Amino acid sequence: MKENLSDASIEPLLLYFEKLIPLNTEERELVREKFRPRLYRKKQYVLQEGDICNQMNFVVRGCLRMYKIDDSGSTHVLQFAAENNWITDLGSFHSEEASTLAIDAVEDTVVLQINQKDLIALYLSAPKFDRIFRVLIENSYVSLQKRLLQNISSTAEDRYQSFLKTYSHLVNRLPQTQIASFLGITPEFLSRLRNKLSKPNS
Repeated sequence: MKENLSDASIEPLLLYFEKLIPLNTEERELVREKFRPRLYRKKQYVLQEGDICNQMNFVVRGCLRMYKIDDSGSTHVLQFAAENNWITDLGSFHSEEASTLAIDAVEDTVVLQINQKDLIALYLSAPKFDRIFRVLIENSYVSLQKRLLQNISSTAEDRYQSFLKTYSHLVNRLPQTQIASFLGITPEFLSRLRNKLSKPNS
């Protein structure tokens, strides 16, 4: 599988950071030292419920999803993360307690990972990263707040329109069942919704 990691260049991550705050040569080298590439095959777990989430994941290519399976066996998708996005169970990562969530690969996916020890070392070596990751956490919190508000105050059609806007690059890459799970509706209802929206003057 080693050859499949050949495109796991650190460059996308460096570009991502530099859009937030420019990095100097030493800081760029720190990123190269602390992040590790890893390939996950389609359907392979990145995190299983009951395990401690010990990595933050930056997606270089592919797509991951984070979800919860309830007592009745229903799957609730909390997040999709494709190229240039982050995904992790922040609660488990910071508390080092067992996760109640799972993360798996929707497609063959290459990520760059950093564990908590290396993340703290990064903060101590270059405080700039403390600010960068604070922005990431704040953005994640805002997204979660918007999602929560949507779920309690929007119609299924509004949520689907919002999904199309936010995840337009993933619409044709995700199974309908997973999109429905993310929206909190059944696949049958999603199919009827799509048919309705595809008609003129809908």
